[in-house]
Amino acid sequence: MEHFGISVALLTPFTARGALDTARLGTHARSVMDRGAQGVTLFGTTGEGASVGLSERAAGIDALLQHGCPAGTITLGVCATSLADALEQVAQGTRCGIQSFLLLPPFYFKGCSDDGLFAWHAELFARADPGARFILYHIPQVSGVGLSVDLVRRLAEHAPDRVRAIKDSSGDWETASALIELGKTTVLVGDERLLHRAVARGAGGAICGMANLYPERMVRIVETATEDPELSAEVSRVVAKPVIPALKAMLATRSGEPAWERMRAPLAPLGEADRATLPMQEKTEA
Repeated sequence: MEHFGISVALLTPFTARGALDTARLGTHARSVMDRGAQGVTLFGTTGEGASVGLSERAAGIDALLQHGCPAGTITLGVCATSLADALEQVAQGTRCGIQSFLLLPPFYFKGCSDDGLFAWHAELFARADPGARFILYHIPQVSGVGLSVDLVRRLAEHAPDRVRAIKDSSGDWETASALIELGKTTVLVGDERLLHRAVARGAGGAICGMANLYPERMVRIVETATEDPELSAEVSRVVAKPVIPALKAMLATRSGEPAWERMRAPLAPLGEADRATLPMQEKTEA
């Protein structure tokens, strides 16, 4: 299995007019890389990828490249229900040298069988650029479409050259444990509170939102397979709120850049009552 490390699920900054703030995005991506992250993930769930149009995505990719993030360190989120749209997002990335893609399953139709989901993924693998590799994405509480352990097995066996990993963002330890025990592909976790346990069992790392704030601490968890109890407690406070606005509020306060709080509809900034319960100032390490 691959030692993946920490890829930061980048938050996406916006201008006052609602456009991508590419300068702030590029600077932030370079900063978390300089602080130890092995990679960055652009336009995933934390990055409001479902609200970023195809015509805008190229500017975000270019911002990362121009700020010194090598294409090999970038994972690009793919969020589409049609194969044609998903393939165009992949092609946009491969034209820039990106070969790693976080692949959300088709999410509009619910109750799809494993056979139907297998066929969608298999066709995408067959038609995408030969160099593209995919991180399957299990986040059923958001997408409404989960990937069963058996489906992950089938896809990994069908296209081992295509399936780079499975990202489990369900927050369920039994699911993460079953995927690790499967032993068919690298397992990444999205819930930072499970990371130390998962790494100790053989997981390859994580794509996670808290790494926007604490890349060094997240890398340390992967390297030591040891829990950071204060960070785990902080995660519990964050996930009790709307997560993306909460992370943006914390980053805005800690960076001294209020622009980070801007959201794209239908999401909205965090209300004052929720803000009051968040850890807005980072603890200084002794």
